[in-house]
Amino acid sequence: MFKNILLITIASAVLGMTGCASVPKASNEQSAQAKLFPAPDEGNAGLYVYRDSFVGKALKKDIFVDGNCLGESADKVFFYTQVPGNKEHTISTESEFSPNKLVLEMKAGVNYFIRQYIKMGVFVGGANLEVVSEDKGKSDVAKLNMATNGQCSK
Repeated sequence: MFKNILLITIASAVLGMTGCASVPKASNEQSAQAKLFPAPDEGNAGLYVYRDSFVGKALKKDIFVDGNCLGESADKVFFYTQVPGNKEHTISTESEFSPNKLVLEMKAGVNYFIRQYIKMGVFVGGANLEVVSEDKGKSDVAKLNMATNGQCSK
């Protein structure tokens, strides 16, 4: 009996790390425009949040900016939005037991890049966030598709 439960648990974990989740995508034109990395509108900061991790491809995870839904992520997608500059902003993502968040002071006129990644969890993969350099962020985002903002599971 214990062996059967163990096998089912292991199989579920493996399937959760392979497979492929899908979320609504922005148009090719919108994606291409965002990948030009334009300067944000006056007084704003640009925010790119993306996911490119190999682990947890079947998982979708909500991302929030200042408590508002940015979107539901999947592997190989990015989001772009602008936020008021010269202010502190909270970027958070759902995880296995509780949200994980970053709090950043974002200067007007600057683009910021946040990478969401999936990490192993007890029951299901969790998510976390990290700030990446502009060069790395641009390089990573250039290979991804833009997702539609504002559609979260919760």
